[in-house]
Amino acid sequence: MNENLPPCPACSSAFTYEMGALLVCPECGHEWSATAEAPPGTDGEKVIKDSVGNVLVDGDTVTVVKTLKVKGSPSGIKAGTKVRNIRLVDGVDGHDIDCKVDGFGPMQLKSSVVKKA
Repeated sequence: MNENLPPCPACSSAFTYEMGALLVCPECGHEWSATAEAPPGTDGEKVIKDSVGNVLVDGDTVTVVKTLKVKGSPSGIKAGTKVRNIRLVDGVDGHDIDCKVDGFGPMQLKSSVVKKA
């Protein structure tokens, strides 16, 4: 048994073990990646980064880096459009930013098409 394994992040059990690339807790059944451990102080929150690698947080202002097509609109969202006061969500199909775009209304964007302003 390897004594250098971290305790379970869900229940703090010291009896964790390796199963392939995962660490497993036998007491609560929680599984997590040994290589993607959360840094201290983040409490395992998902980190969302923009197209150039900057970490995004709620309330940031971002700029759209490429023109986006919008269903039902003759013109899409043009590159360079600023979007203020974003909210990070666990969206569908990689849409992890909830925002309101001027002229288009509320919508969700992918973090890969925006840059922190």
